Amino acid sequence: MKALQFNVPTMQGQSLTIQEDILETFYPHLHRHQEAQLMWIVKGRGVLIVEDTLHPFKENDIFFLGANQPHVFKSSSLDGFSNESRSISIFFDPNGKLKFLFSLEEFESLNQFIYTNSCGFKIPVEYFDQISERVLQLKSSDQMDKLMHFFYLLRSLANISRETDPLCAERAEVILDTIHSSNRINIICNYIKENHKHDLSLEEVADYANLTPQAFCRYFKKHCGVTFVTYLNRIRVKEVCNQLTEDHLDSVSFIAYSCGFNSITNFNRVFKQIIGCNPKEYVQQYKQTLYSVI
Repeated sequence: MKALQFNVPTMQGQSLTIQEDILETFYPHLHRHQEAQLMWIVKGRGVLIVEDTLHPFKENDIFFLGANQPHVFKSSSLDGFSNESRSISIFFDPNGKLKFLFSLEEFESLNQFIYTNSCGFKIPVEYFDQISERVLQLKSSDQMDKLMHFFYLLRSLANISRETDPLCAERAEVILDTIHSSNRINIICNYIKENHKHDLSLEEVADYANLTPQAFCRYFKKHCGVTFVTYLNRIRVKEVCNQLTEDHLDSVSFIAYSCGFNSITNFNRVFKQIIGCNPKEYVQQYKQTLYSVI
């Protein structure tokens, strides 16, 4: 089965993405993305398929997946009914904005770690506390602190990887068609990112993709794991969060409108659904985190 090229919903200019997903099941299609991924199974169980290799997974398992490594987490449950899936993932593109840092002599060991672990690995259970703590620190930090915690995490992973086995044998699929297969969905997603501040409709983006709205919805959900509206809302909310942590006097309403929301009621509902708190609480948490490290 050919792996779908998946597009991770990130803001332009970001060097890494931390994403928490709470879904009925994990994304069900064999896929790959240009970003390497560290995934913590907070809740759920099933089978991870990497290339042609199977790995059972359960709550509190953590996996490192190489860039463009075909994989899928297939959900299952003990009773056949309840299979809620919750995960925290860290995505980063080693050939993207971080490439310059990885090329520095001081980061040679981390660059070597990424190169030699393209087949991925599972974090041994004895290192769960260490890595999960690193993930939580990264998830709760902002701006410069986020990047610092990220490199500390990579250093820990590099040390641990010496004691692990790869998730699959030598990469069976030569990624010669990566650029071709990913070109269409990347063009579509870049169009959304560039125009998210405007009143962007499903019909407009479907027309840009040269698809009917119905065909576009199926295509987009398959390649991005979420609906067009959810993807667009994530992009807008991330931009709102970026502006909320800047030192300016703009009101939350003004920022929300400038990022593409046309209803404050809808904005507040979407923001809390994605972030887990309201904008005021988010700013308070940010300031508390900031002051705690000063």
